[in-house]
Amino acid sequence: MSIRTNPMKAVPTLLKRLVIVEKREDLKDLKSELNKIKDLFKIVKKNEEELLDTLAVVDGYLRNKNIPKLMEVKEDICKRIRNSTQKLLPDGSTDQGSNIEATQSLGKTFQDEKDKKREEVQEALSPEKFKVHYNELDRVHKRFFLSLLLFPENAVIKKSTIHFWWSSVVGYIMIGQFEFVFDYLYSRKLLVPHGNDKSLVVVNKFKINPCVRHKSVLPSLQNDKEQLCGIYSELVASSHNPNTSHRSLVLDQHKVKLSDRLGLKSTHWRAVFNVGASYLNFGPQWMAKMKQLEVLQLGRWLHDSPKHHIEVDSEEFLKELRDQKHLKYLSLRGISRIFELPPSIFQLERLAILDLKACHNLETLPNDISSLKNLRQLDLSQCYLLERMPKGIEKLINLEVLKGFVIGSSSKSSYQISDLADLKNLERLSIHIESGAVIDEKEFESLEELSKLEHLKISWGVSGKRYTDGIQISLLSNLKKLHLEGFPGESIPSWLEPSNLPKSLKELNLTGGKLESMDHGKLDHSDSCKLEIVRLKYLKDLNVDPEKLQALFPSLRYVEVKDVQNLQHLEWIK
Repeated sequence: MSIRTNPMKAVPTLLKRLVIVEKREDLKDLKSELNKIKDLFKIVKKNEEELLDTLAVVDGYLRNKNIPKLMEVKEDICKRIRNSTQKLLPDGSTDQGSNIEATQSLGKTFQDEKDKKREEVQEALSPEKFKVHYNELDRVHKRFFLSLLLFPENAVIKKSTIHFWWSSVVGYIMIGQFEFVFDYLYSRKLLVPHGNDKSLVVVNKFKINPCVRHKSVLPSLQNDKEQLCGIYSELVASSHNPNTSHRSLVLDQHKVKLSDRLGLKSTHWRAVFNVGASYLNFGPQWMAKMKQLEVLQLGRWLHDSPKHHIEVDSEEFLKELRDQKHLKYLSLRGISRIFELPPSIFQLERLAILDLKACHNLETLPNDISSLKNLRQLDLSQCYLLERMPKGIEKLINLEVLKGFVIGSSSKSSYQISDLADLKNLERLSIHIESGAVIDEKEFESLEELSKLEHLKISWGVSGKRYTDGIQISLLSNLKKLHLEGFPGESIPSWLEPSNLPKSLKELNLTGGKLESMDHGKLDHSDSCKLEIVRLKYLKDLNVDPEKLQALFPSLRYVEVKDVQNLQHLEWIK
């Protein structure tokens, strides 16, 4: 076999050929260099020609039994191998071989776990198995499952999305009840995991079992009386005449125009969901006629990807919402061509959820949000053109989720973290620190007031030691998930050392920034740190040693590393 034929086998082939001659000549140092890079081509595939040239020279000497010449140029070849390795990988990663070996020695291989999960999923994709599991469902579980058939075929669904859907369409369901129903359907493979190899192990997204569309299955489901969940879809200009028994309207066509001309009288709808529409056109006063509307979900909640484009022909429909006395949920997530929210939106006193995430054209919000006293979730993240944060956020004492809270210059946001101290019900919080922000050393100590906080994300849009040196971030005892994005510090701060992490913390994500090392100079062998999941992504200055990482966090069960200094990609599961 020529060395160039299969780069993956190049080094192993040379090592086998060395075995024949190594007893006669002292080639241990050459063998050592080859051993260090034996898995190199499995990790990187670019810039390999220079290294292959060197390996081809070695192969020529071995195949022609020209050992004297090999001994003569041995030192030069070893040097060329080291130099080529440095070009293949980022600076400082010449000891890549030791990292590879350390990774391979950790626990069960990721491939074994991945294959096991895939086999389980494949077993579930049998129409006969599906029918058996479906027929075992009682009336209540059938009702919940069949409501999911309104989603487009092959839709990828987050768990939180399913909870919201069931609460709105089937009937309000508390989190404990939801977990029971969800686990019941998932255990019977009516819902299956979705995603790449990673998500087969750490499941975050799901799909309805594809067997639901099988020709031997679908007719029986369509005839099942339990399917009558009061939902109307197939929004087309035809003879469909929905009646008052339909409480929810599903927009499942690519282009949708909502008007009474289609026979879609808007007076009785309680929920409107966009599950497939990219272009929304509202007829004059169509929205204003709805008097019972509770849920208006027009954004990209189901396909939460920037690639899923949604736009409206006009902002006028927003002004027609002013008389919606029952509206509890409003989502405009990711919708283009919305530049301003009318003041009447902030007068919807029963509103509990307001989702404006990724409204990239949004520039202006009403001045004061304090009248939304029932608001529980507010998402302003990725609204990069917003001129300023609305006043009164600190008065929304029922808030449980606050995302996109900006600390910036006084012209855009006069807020400090201390302003959130009265929001005692906050469970999820994301903070963005912008250019011009003034951060006091004790600013983050205010987080100690948020005793219910479980998920915290802090992102930095600035760089400089003044945003890290001397600043202490208080991590609450209930915190379960911490995400730091664009952290400008070069070394691990004391508050992020394993011994100082709360026992409740299970997941740590570090994305982007200037961090150079996870090593804080000591190993704490106490059992105080219970961290199970670590993700390190886009940290170009960070050198990751998987073995040291496990020593820092002994309870680790899943690690994902992507685009760091010495590794392009690594996934590991214990």
